[in-house]
Amino acid sequence: MGRKRQLAGMRMLITGASQGIGRALARAACQRGAWVLATARSGDLLQQLRQEAQGFPGRLETLVADVTLSQDRHCMLDAAVEQFGGLDILINNAGIGATGHFSDASEERLRRIFEVNFFGPAELIRLAIPWLRQGRTPLIVNISSVVGLRAVPARSEYSASKFALQGLSEALRAELVRHGIDVLVVSPGLTATNFPNNMIENKARWPMDHKRSMLPEQVAEATLQAIEKGRNNLVLTWEGKMLVWLNRLVPWFVDWLMARKVYQLYCDEIESRHHPQPPVSQSEPATTAKSS
Repeated sequence: MGRKRQLAGMRMLITGASQGIGRALARAACQRGAWVLATARSGDLLQQLRQEAQGFPGRLETLVADVTLSQDRHCMLDAAVEQFGGLDILINNAGIGATGHFSDASEERLRRIFEVNFFGPAELIRLAIPWLRQGRTPLIVNISSVVGLRAVPARSEYSASKFALQGLSEALRAELVRHGIDVLVVSPGLTATNFPNNMIENKARWPMDHKRSMLPEQVAEATLQAIEKGRNNLVLTWEGKMLVWLNRLVPWFVDWLMARKVYQLYCDEIESRHHPQPPVSQSEPATTAKSS
């Protein structure tokens, strides 16, 4: 367990704050009295967020920035120091995904997902550590996913990027003890955001959008409570908790369930490969022998 903290007056940087969970986090933290620097690529949506936060007990500033760009990551931290005098909490929320089988995708898709979901956050953490060391009860929050704890088919690259973020977080939690920096990993399940519409590609035969029942405001509230209580890990939605629990107890059974679902979706293709139809022979025209 990490340290408990009060959010009022805490200096916070949130990436991907223009929509979904990031936006809900920025609003809820500001309502608790935090000083929030909300960053994202969409200036118009950030401006709307800033207007919504007027009159909240805290303070909200915005910055148009892309977490995958080195110069933008420097600008984020420079802005936090300039506006707030330092940094106490870094929330890596920006993310992107794609669905469809790995064998049908491209190298560019894989690299794009990792740039946004892993390399960008990792390098932002590296830059932020010197400032966090000077902060008050400093904390890194990485917004991961349930599929960063148990991968599912047709979401292989997204799962891999979140597994990488999970691994980095676990290592940093031990490494950063000497600097007094806590690390919290939040693993939401399917959440009702605009995430599916922002995917690079959406080619999964197994649609899950209808299961997006948890609201981003609920994720934000649970995350802020975890920050206040000093938790290290948070898994959300009962389906997500059940998946993680089953995978810990009987991973072979979850493997079987996943493979069974893929078989059902591709049964015609699989059956035709295992039981190919005999080739259709073309009959030769009959010839009639003539007597001489």
